[in-house]
Amino acid sequence: MESPLGGDEFAPVSTYLNTAACGLLPRRAVDAVRRLAEDTAAGNERAGGSLAATAAVRESFARIAGVAADRVALAGSVASLTGLVAASLPSGADVLIPERDFASVVTPFASRPDLKPRYAPLDGLAEAVRPGTALVALSAVQSADGRVADLAAVREAAAACGARILLDATQAAGWLPLDAGAYDYTVTSAYKFLLSPRGVSFLTVGEDAQEGLRPLAPGLFAAETRDDMYGPLPLATSARRYDEPPSFLAYHAAERSLALVEEIGLPALHAHATGLAARFRTGLVELGHTPVPGDSAIVVVPGLGGAREALAAAGVVVSAPAGGLRAAFHLYNAAADVDRALEALSGVR
Repeated sequence: MESPLGGDEFAPVSTYLNTAACGLLPRRAVDAVRRLAEDTAAGNERAGGSLAATAAVRESFARIAGVAADRVALAGSVASLTGLVAASLPSGADVLIPERDFASVVTPFASRPDLKPRYAPLDGLAEAVRPGTALVALSAVQSADGRVADLAAVREAAAACGARILLDATQAAGWLPLDAGAYDYTVTSAYKFLLSPRGVSFLTVGEDAQEGLRPLAPGLFAAETRDDMYGPLPLATSARRYDEPPSFLAYHAAERSLALVEEIGLPALHAHATGLAARFRTGLVELGHTPVPGDSAIVVVPGLGGAREALAAAGVVVSAPAGGLRAAFHLYNAAADVDRALEALSGVR
């Protein structure tokens, strides 16, 4: 039987299959938050938080994303980072987005009345890129149904038309290998498969793309140096110019969580999560259900969202976005979790 990864870092009290909504914190991350909170309550010299922790988070994510650390900016949310890109576009820009992609990808563009967002089916997105398209914005893995985008086709089509790409890797980073350097921009929230608290998000930006991306709210953390904190400060020449002030409790936890992801390694995480998901899909078909096909770590059965209550009664935690039953598998899951969920679904039609 496939065993969980991560040793004794996790001790869920349920069969937790809901990482697509929120990942579990490893013990080391919880300990880091507790230590910083106690230090701050006590008023000792470690109170407030550590810039060394934020630097370690930047470097760790850069390795996970396959880019240099100076291409990574730190922020609190994906929406603010997508909004930064949306604000950089000229009036009238054609922005191509998959139908029903997550709100943080869509809304920053749709809320600018002078832009021209267009929507296309995910499996036809590459074909919808056309001359004059300024930007293609999409999630690597769809939140609603777990589908993995044909990223190679989108990159090829965008390159042929001179369009830039914004990739949201929130539902991918932590189980799906990511080459952030292949995109003009990537945005990622760390509270799902990167096992961190809310308040930790990342922007990667290519050197060419940075030229046209103006910081909207630069402050002390976006400065080249922090030797003098008063008056106007020169912005960092790297992607750090887009840094937002960090929520130190969240970043102290993320330092430890991302270290765990690196220790286990993406090849092992990918094989583990997709193997469990494949087992679940097979079992669902045997029960007469029709899950969305593919090899994603996220498994969705359209129209089966009502079964969430039966699973909850059996101690199995899933979610039901858009009326579908969604289960997501990660390092703390095992084959026994799959079988328990299938058993709870055996009487559901």
